[in-house]
Amino acid sequence: MKDNDNPVEERYTQWKSLVPVLYDWLANHNLVWPSLSCRWGPQLEQATYKNRQRLYLSEQTDGSVPNTLVIANCEVVKPRVAAAEHISQFNEEARSPFVKKYKTIIHPGEVNRIRELPQNRRIVATHTDGPEVYIWNVETQPNCQVIMGATFSCPDLTLTGHTENAEFALALSPAGPLVLSGGKDKCVILWNIQDHITSAKDSPAAKSGTSAAGKQKSYGSGSANSILTDSPHVAPQGIFKGHTDTVEDVQFHPSSTHEFCSVGDDSRLILWDARIGHEPAQKVENAHNADVHCVDWSQHEENVLLTGSADNSARMFDRRKLTASGRGTPLHIFEGHTAPVLCVQWCPERKSVFGSSAEDGFLNLWDYEKVTKKREETKSTSRRSTSPPAGLFFQHAGHRDKVVDFQWNALDPWTVVSVSADCEKTGGGGTLQGWYGFKTYIILVLFRAFLEVLSCTTFYSFSYLYIYKEMRSFVYIVISIVHSKPRGLCKFSIIDHISSS
Repeated sequence: MKDNDNPVEERYTQWKSLVPVLYDWLANHNLVWPSLSCRWGPQLEQATYKNRQRLYLSEQTDGSVPNTLVIANCEVVKPRVAAAEHISQFNEEARSPFVKKYKTIIHPGEVNRIRELPQNRRIVATHTDGPEVYIWNVETQPNCQVIMGATFSCPDLTLTGHTENAEFALALSPAGPLVLSGGKDKCVILWNIQDHITSAKDSPAAKSGTSAAGKQKSYGSGSANSILTDSPHVAPQGIFKGHTDTVEDVQFHPSSTHEFCSVGDDSRLILWDARIGHEPAQKVENAHNADVHCVDWSQHEENVLLTGSADNSARMFDRRKLTASGRGTPLHIFEGHTAPVLCVQWCPERKSVFGSSAEDGFLNLWDYEKVTKKREETKSTSRRSTSPPAGLFFQHAGHRDKVVDFQWNALDPWTVVSVSADCEKTGGGGTLQGWYGFKTYIILVLFRAFLEVLSCTTFYSFSYLYIYKEMRSFVYIVISIVHSKPRGLCKFSIIDHISSS
């Protein structure tokens, strides 16, 4: 099949031609093995032209070598430093010079999810294809050689409590050293690791690179359970029951150690408060029309939550409007994906902006403040069929298969890392991409101002596809203006316009 006959490849080709226009920085990294998760770690260095930061990802192998947790160093180039030719002429089948592997931890089983402790990003939790949750201090863990017969790394902590596999639902609290997990046993489990994370730094495993008794186990020998007995075990602080099917995702309240939420295959959104017991504090029985895959709690507005589902939509809820009977009408429904939504996350820089990734290969960026105005404009125009979904202002189309995970970078504003399982199209195990997308937001804000100056009655938020087909020449003019202004004046005018829009 020719690329012209393949809509995914055609979309990707269009996107690639616009990379210098839409991005200030892009790193495309072809993976040897698929990765189901990606997370930003601590920032290591701040320099004039770039920052260096840890990056966590996984390797899901075919069994010929063990599964691994990978710690990499990523160089994030600052705006207006990366050459347009460099970021556009990348090789899809090559590894990015911006991403370099630093350490490999041999994981007991698959790595389905990675989450970092916000208070200490050197400590991460992982979910596997079993009931345990593993805690790792990635700095003190020894670097391992990935070969057949290699030994499993010994976790600093093993969290127990699930009675069935817990594969994806995992969160660490921004307010304290707490871990939250959900699984096929329909339970949400809470652990407090305060007393363990300090002592883990001095564990025998950290000092010697072996298990607590110096007993490393060989990969492939069926000894994963044995090596876990050498890792200190932590029992649950609380077990919460309220779901009737697998718990798919969990999330903490941004500033409370007692409040958290969960979603699952029963289509429920449940809010919990550990201070009042182990029963749901609030719930929505049918938050979506299908399985709910993901949830996030706004760090700017403590009453607002975001969910994503197999019904291809993301929904926004206000917990103050949930009823005791389990009913709750979403504030907004965001319909811009054509396949199940796998991940949602609020932007740390702007309270109304969030991202959603899905099996359709898109990572969509939304602004819910534009939803109401968009709907009013849609009613007054005859171009409804060509208008993008309400609130959608950008689609990252650099992936050619499902985008399984992404994260905004809290330490480097408007920078995103995303990972996809497009191994058949890249000749590798998938694609990891790091990108800086603030230029896109600037383009759309300036374009709004341009239309207002011309007294246009309708403004269309649009993705890269609309830019490519309708506005390409104008976008290049905008970029020229942005870069021709003195840096200080340009920055002041842009920030001022965004904050007032």
